[in-house]
Amino acid sequence: MNVRVLYEDNHLLVVEKHANVPVQADASGDEDLLTACKRYIKEKYAKPGEVYLGLVHRLDRPVGGVMVFARTSKAAARLTEQFSAHRAMKRYAAIVEGSAPAEGRLTDWLVKNESTNTTSVVKESTPGAKQARLSYRTLARTNGLSLLDVNLQTGRPHQIRVQLSHAGFPIKGDQRYNPDAKVGDQIRLWAYALTIAHPTLKEPMTFYALPPFAEFPTTVKYLPAFRACSAVYEDEDMLVADKNPGTEVETDLVSELSAITEPLFPVHRLDANTMGLVVLARNEAAEADLSDAFARHETGKVYEAILVGAPEQRAGTLVHYGLKDEEKAFMRLVPKDTSGAQRMELSYRILESRGGLSKAEIQLMTGRTHQIRVQMAALGCPVLGDDKYGDRDANRRFHQKRQLLLAKRLTVAGKTFESTRELTIQEIIKEDL
Repeated sequence: MNVRVLYEDNHLLVVEKHANVPVQADASGDEDLLTACKRYIKEKYAKPGEVYLGLVHRLDRPVGGVMVFARTSKAAARLTEQFSAHRAMKRYAAIVEGSAPAEGRLTDWLVKNESTNTTSVVKESTPGAKQARLSYRTLARTNGLSLLDVNLQTGRPHQIRVQLSHAGFPIKGDQRYNPDAKVGDQIRLWAYALTIAHPTLKEPMTFYALPPFAEFPTTVKYLPAFRACSAVYEDEDMLVADKNPGTEVETDLVSELSAITEPLFPVHRLDANTMGLVVLARNEAAEADLSDAFARHETGKVYEAILVGAPEQRAGTLVHYGLKDEEKAFMRLVPKDTSGAQRMELSYRILESRGGLSKAEIQLMTGRTHQIRVQMAALGCPVLGDDKYGDRDANRRFHQKRQLLLAKRLTVAGKTFESTRELTIQEIIKEDL
């Protein structure tokens, strides 16, 4: 077995586990990863006798991805404690059957049958049941399949596989928990990122191994940028990314993506706390063309927002004039004839109202600083979570610290893209209760 080393020093050995390889020796007699890694260390460093390598976590045999081994007993103890305390962060990519929800949190109680090596979802009162928790976000969908980014909060045997199957979204190719899996199919589950604190330096370190998922090549390529975004589309001229809330476009987003591909040039902006679709040019000529298209309003931008209250009219067009205070980064509404005033126009449509909130679809005809936030506040229905123009009492009541504003659809260069993210009133009301 050839060992693909991702990182090594005197304390750690981080490798990519191949799919269908056991982590340690089992009854099959097949070569295992632990033995192969010990041989690698022994041969590279001409180690006499038995090589020490501490096994501090595991992956199911069919599953590939990032694994870390400890090269000293002290490192093993410290890494084991991180995994036991759930401070080590493991992220998985999974392709599931069906159109999975935009995001979800699953909490189940699991019991493992040692004789059959299977895990089942059971009632909490079942003897031996252990709680299992995970969260996921759907990054892309195609041909009846969904690509999920899964974040584990606990580490139970077969946890991701059995929880997703129980939720109605079995993993493609999972011979054990997907009744529709074909014999010979490879399971589409991969541990693509692992974050640990170095056992001696104490510094956080993240390691990546990209899954060999041909169904979603662009999104998979940019998985290492998960802290900032997910990728939606790329060609030789542009990259379309789905930005996370709290991410600055020109700093955080460009930095994370440039570590994977460069050059990249932002051609329009989203507020840091607004999530959704952003376009970046991949060369200077495309930057000029795309920037001109946005400046001439030749692009289509559709947003979704959760608003406080409900407007009297369920749909309408708003026109205001604003003057930006550069020092305070604040857009103030002013009379039309005010020197320097910028025209702002949008149309809105209320999709749903309940619990004192509304979900709106908003289309921009102009693109001004904080435009949606300013104009919806002027209508008397500010964006929930907006601390600058919004209703702070409502923000506190519904526990929202960032504006719930999503750049949902974007048409540029004759192509239309849509974010897989969704804003839902129901989840906010649940939290409030």
